[in-house]
Amino acid sequence: MRVALFLLVCVITLIVADQATVAANQPDVAARPPNIVLILADDLAWSDLGCYGHPWHHTPNLDALAQSGARFTQAYASAPICSASRASLLTGKTTARLGFEFVTKNQPGRQQLDTQTDLIAPPFTLNLPLRERTIAEELTDLGYQTAFFGKWHLNQHHGRYLGWSPTHGPANQGFQIAHEDFGAHPYAWKKKQPPEPIDKPGEYADDSMVNQIVSHLRDSQESPFFLMASSFYVHTPVKSPCRWLLEEYAQKIPADVPNRQKRIDYGAFVQTLDHHVGQILQALDESGQREKTLVVFFSDNGGHPEFTGNAPLRGSKWNLYEGGIRVPMIVRWPGIVSSGSTRTEPVAGYDLLPTLVQAASGQAASGQAAGGQAANGQADSGQADRVDGRAIDFRSETPSANEPRNLVWHFPYYHPESGFADALPAIGVDDFSVSQTRPQSAMRRGDYKLLWFAEDDRVELYNLRVDPSEANDLAAMMPDKAATMRKRLMNSLRQSGARFARPRNDAGH
Repeated sequence: MRVALFLLVCVITLIVADQATVAANQPDVAARPPNIVLILADDLAWSDLGCYGHPWHHTPNLDALAQSGARFTQAYASAPICSASRASLLTGKTTARLGFEFVTKNQPGRQQLDTQTDLIAPPFTLNLPLRERTIAEELTDLGYQTAFFGKWHLNQHHGRYLGWSPTHGPANQGFQIAHEDFGAHPYAWKKKQPPEPIDKPGEYADDSMVNQIVSHLRDSQESPFFLMASSFYVHTPVKSPCRWLLEEYAQKIPADVPNRQKRIDYGAFVQTLDHHVGQILQALDESGQREKTLVVFFSDNGGHPEFTGNAPLRGSKWNLYEGGIRVPMIVRWPGIVSSGSTRTEPVAGYDLLPTLVQAASGQAASGQAAGGQAANGQADSGQADRVDGRAIDFRSETPSANEPRNLVWHFPYYHPESGFADALPAIGVDDFSVSQTRPQSAMRRGDYKLLWFAEDDRVELYNLRVDPSEANDLAAMMPDKAATMRKRLMNSLRQSGARFARPRNDAGH
């Protein structure tokens, strides 16, 4: 009996020891810093993907990504325009704090419109200042290998449109590996003839930029790594050599929709973007890094009004109504983010820096930053390390019950710069034409959103929970609410040292 009992104890001891060894050899997903892949689309609208309800865009790879992770329904770009949104995303700061609210240009100067306007916009910001710390710099300090591929658009155009600066390009902002390449996007065509038409179903133009990303992922990586894949799709010019794909969308899209041919071309573009995402994710799988990698898919601003509809959201790229700033956001993090989940809390592009740094087990400033900026609009030394974003808790599907936060946008410019007088004077839902955007700022707090228009110091107030189309202005019905939110907005802008459009007779201009 004693021998049998002794043997039983020995067996149990061996089993427990074996289980402990197995457990010790299992990767601790929560504790180990993940690889991070950030895929940034260009001008992709909130409703453009199948998983967000689009009736005819075929996006199987992004739909599968959403099914294996979380789909955010109230994610916002930091700005309604490319450069400003990207600068904010990379630094964790609002465009107001950065003093980078528009797109970069070839030369310094101010807007020159085809008609006289009531206000004069601030001078252009050409380069993201090197003193600003980016996600790449934060993660480099945490031991990450960092790489950038694609559209930068954060420096004065160097040599050509979108050309990277040798002093203010990705390599100067923390990216150890950086490749400048238009890939197969029509930007690469320049004045050359477009490529030969592709008639074989399922075949796409070979994209050298995506090929570099795939090659980088397939190479043996010393974990952890941060890769930013910044796509040129679906930005204009919207042209596809895939004749088979154009024919498919010509059959899908109803004959009576506005701008039908542009939307056929655009559908092919969206599906091409999805194909590229699929190539990137497949390479990640083949590298054996899938289970160790946090993937974030995001767009830099809302959709172009001539090519896509943002309904039920009002507005489009270039303005601060929901269609201009609400974007798709998909997150996959195996073992952390629940598959097929939906997240409804409002988040912004400038939340990504503190979120990714926190995921990498580092520390970053978070919450509403305080303080101001110097008189020249540039951040003073006391604000160089502050961020406006808050880390998103990917482990929780329940939004925090804390005091609602303030999400802030600031756009002190006019748009379009060319053809402003001929653009639609009002901004509606699915206009399918460019509208006049005038200097404006906005704040969302809880369900309510306030827009402030600088020309006539006017506000509009909406309850987004019941009115996502921003059709029913509540400012007159709820004057106290509007006044309180206006005060919060202006305080936030002033504390950030925001630059404002000024009257033409302002002595400072």
